[in-house]
Amino acid sequence: MDRKSQIDMFLAQNGEKFPAMRAAEIRETLDQLDDSRLTMVLSFSYKETMTMLLLSIFLGEWGVDRFLLGDTGMGVLKLLTGGACGVLWIIDMIKIQDMTREYNYKKFAELARM
Repeated sequence: MDRKSQIDMFLAQNGEKFPAMRAAEIRETLDQLDDSRLTMVLSFSYKETMTMLLLSIFLGEWGVDRFLLGDTGMGVLKLLTGGACGVLWIIDMIKIQDMTREYNYKKFAELARM
């Protein structure tokens, strides 16, 4: 499989895991990577937005969603306060998919720079 096909397949399979406004930037970055780094970036397992939404609904009151996104401070706050009496829990249920896409993009950018 040629390089362009690999990139197209990656974007088709993982497009919803990243912010839509960053699609062109992601494609451009992938085009510029050397083969070994491209393989590493393409094979990384990015977080699923629907899985994170379900985790936020069922376990978000205890901060599990924030811990998985690397936001330990908010995770501890939600754990100790029961999701700030439910307020942060509701806010996170609404925003978790966008937060997951941003987290995935940051991981992508880190891997591309390594």
